[in-house]
Amino acid sequence: MKDKDLAEALKSIIEKELKIFSALIPKDAFKNIEKNIYPKVEKIVEQSGYVKKEKYENLKRIIDNLEKRISDLEKN
Repeated sequence: MKDKDLAEALKSIIEKELKIFSALIPKDAFKNIEKNIYPKVEKIVEQSGYVKKEKYENLKRIIDNLEKRISDLEKN
């Protein structure tokens, strides 16, 4: 799931759960909630073993480069 998709999903869930109070809460409050909660949720998700797509791709690229270097060293 992309970072933006996760943030939108969280925002949607919060808006749905707080629908009763939406008339009392200013619109920018949801953005502040998202900004404050998203990093904490991301940390919890990563502790569960999931990583952002961007982080996964970076790690995969590093692993691929290391495997290539090992292969080259084994040939010599």
